[in-house]
Amino acid sequence: MSLTYLYKKSALKKILIIQTASIGDVILATPVAEKLHLFYPNASIDLLVKKGNESLFEGHPFLHEVLVWNKKEKKYANLHQLGHRIRKTRYDIVVNLQRFASTGILTACSGARMTIGFDKNPFSFFFTKKIKHRIEPGMHETERNNDLIRELTDGVNMPPKLYPPADALADLEFMKSLSGNMYTISPASLWFTKQFPKEKWIAFMKLIPATSTICLLGSKQDSSLCEELISASGHPGALNLAGRLSFLQSASLMKRAKMNFTNDSAPMHLASSVDAPVTVIYCSTVPGFGFGPLSTDSTVAETDEPLLCRPCGLHGFRECPEKHFRCGFNIALEKLTTRL
Repeated sequence: MSLTYLYKKSALKKILIIQTASIGDVILATPVAEKLHLFYPNASIDLLVKKGNESLFEGHPFLHEVLVWNKKEKKYANLHQLGHRIRKTRYDIVVNLQRFASTGILTACSGARMTIGFDKNPFSFFFTKKIKHRIEPGMHETERNNDLIRELTDGVNMPPKLYPPADALADLEFMKSLSGNMYTISPASLWFTKQFPKEKWIAFMKLIPATSTICLLGSKQDSSLCEELISASGHPGALNLAGRLSFLQSASLMKRAKMNFTNDSAPMHLASSVDAPVTVIYCSTVPGFGFGPLSTDSTVAETDEPLLCRPCGLHGFRECPEKHFRCGFNIALEKLTTRL
């Protein structure tokens, strides 16, 4: 008997989706919530994320509750408490998008009628249904995630989606100073080899018309880099907003921008979640890994040089393994300026 038949004919009331990885991974999990809500509009859908990512879902229109796992303090004690809470809730279905043991334990011990996850999870042999995690050319991560609920819904893929409030930027003073065309630049990345070199960002900013506004986005840790880019480029319309905006405020600003320039990192997915125009710079990584932009207006900028060392890894490295970083330095600025 198929899962579709079993659950469409039953009174499915409670669903839990688990994705406690990074910001980008959580955003790419939102299509699962969208699909399940579409097919089971009366079900109560909860989402489990790691502490720090819960603000992505403030004011969300249909998520019932966002559960938070604090991994930085008393990680395993908090995991145990979460497990107890999840089991007590008695979910009908738990859908685990992660492939790590900790969330596998939560899923296996959830007490849910149906538990679904990827076969690469070490505890997947305890799941009711395990799905092969496919890395195939042209296949996006959202498609892999959709595989988990294909039998419960259908095979149609959906884009990521977040819901910034209409007044997300209403009370921010800097909005009064915006003039001309407005662009955003998210210059930082957790990985050196995924980050466009700062010399290239500076050169690019010098080519943006002085009548334009450039909003530099990022976390508090990125503020010093943004300040350096503004100082070195001398652009009169550049604003350092790193650490000053929430995720949803950043997404709302991206939606208003003429173009958003990002690395292969979380801001790309933030732009996709509100269908904002985006130009994504790929240095050591490639879109073929399945984490590319999904906005209607999206472009990839990468080197034309056939480098035998590229891609050098799925997530990047803290330094170029070959010591030359040509995959970053050899990206022509014209690939960005044509998007202005």
